[in-house]
Amino acid sequence: MGFKKKLYQPSSAPLTVSSQRTKRKVRKESGDPRTIERQVRQLLADKINGNLIGLWLLIPEHLRLGTWDLLQGWAPPAPSDLMARLALQLIHESALCMNGAREHRTISQRGFELLNGLPFVATDTAIHQLLDAHTLEQAQRLQVALGKIRYTLGHFPARLLALDPHRLHSTTQRQMLRLRKDRLQSPAKMAQTFFCLDVESSQPLCFTSASSARSVSVATPELLRMTQDILQPLSAKPLVLADCEHHTVELLSSVAQAGAFDLFVPMPLHEATIGPLRALPPERFRPHWPGYATLKQPFRFRSAPDPEFVQFVQRTGERPDQWQFKPFLCTADRDELQALTQDYPQRWHIESFFDNEQALGWNRAGTLNLNIRYGRMTLALFAQAASYMLRQRLPAPIAQWDAPHLAKDFFRALEGDIRVHDDTVCVTLYNCPQAQAFKQHYENLPAKLAAEGVCPSVPWLYNFKLDFRFK
Repeated sequence: MGFKKKLYQPSSAPLTVSSQRTKRKVRKESGDPRTIERQVRQLLADKINGNLIGLWLLIPEHLRLGTWDLLQGWAPPAPSDLMARLALQLIHESALCMNGAREHRTISQRGFELLNGLPFVATDTAIHQLLDAHTLEQAQRLQVALGKIRYTLGHFPARLLALDPHRLHSTTQRQMLRLRKDRLQSPAKMAQTFFCLDVESSQPLCFTSASSARSVSVATPELLRMTQDILQPLSAKPLVLADCEHHTVELLSSVAQAGAFDLFVPMPLHEATIGPLRALPPERFRPHWPGYATLKQPFRFRSAPDPEFVQFVQRTGERPDQWQFKPFLCTADRDELQALTQDYPQRWHIESFFDNEQALGWNRAGTLNLNIRYGRMTLALFAQAASYMLRQRLPAPIAQWDAPHLAKDFFRALEGDIRVHDDTVCVTLYNCPQAQAFKQHYENLPAKLAAEGVCPSVPWLYNFKLDFRFK
């Protein structure tokens, strides 16, 4: 049975952590920096063998991302950087797509706790207290800091962005507004998140979280402000692709006035929208190929004539009795054929992102304390970023696996052991698939990191270096 720990801080005693080695026996673990370091070094001296060793391949990506420095700035001060180490545990739990207490009880003594620079695995109570000590604003600042680093590393081309609400069914007993995903479903309690994604790389920039009562019109300007903070300075305005939910006068006007992005949204297919398009002279439309023509014209809302927008319309069908119209609004004048046929179809990449990556921490609501949910999901962004960077070095087909597949058949499947030689932690992976492809990236790792300008010392492992062997 694995460890379970409970974190608390008495008023006159040093920080301690309680551990549960079995269901009946509970003991306290000291949070004293010397004790933590001594126990971690003892684990390294004892050597470790297990099947979670594949997670150690994320450490080089954390060093490249600067994860430790970001977590130290986010976590409250504590002896031995204990809070930052607990945050690392949350990140690696996300990478494993953990879902449930049973998994949590079985991850110790297999190299997982040492991966986080700890001699134990913290309980949900300890994690709850860590997250509860933070605000929504702190989580947003952490997202922006991570996003800036990823933008510097080239993860975001930042030409096309997509916005999408991601709603999760909740079984809470709280009184809250009920929503429905489509007209065929009954209204239900939901937890809301709003994501911004770079559609060309399928990488998330940031997200916001809110109660079910918050509307898209209110949440989107906040999300775009975070996105703008991440992408500054910009040489050109990104085109932001949205769906019908974002077709509101307030949102379009606020984006147009801010001037940092061009917003492109479909208009609702109501008779009030489609009727005037049918009445237009056919020659107003510019044909491009048989059965497809486009129109671009100024547009103003009756309720708010300023500012002026641009309406893009696509007409499909060869004969007048077959014509179908689909209008869009944009806050700026752009090439309509490019926007309609090449840019907007890529918005659906965000649905592929949710299908592939939501198991990292965005597929269930959990608690509805917003600051706790926001903090947990923000740390899942670190797991996603490190996994994305790892995929760039993995051979096919492993690099194309979705998050649950990668967690099950890679992070949980590689057998190995951990031991120390001088100032280096040596991780040996046995029977690794396509080992030759891994060797070129991970053997002699300290020299490779130094050549990239990355310090090879792992700060949460007391500045030991890390190297890999494949047998």
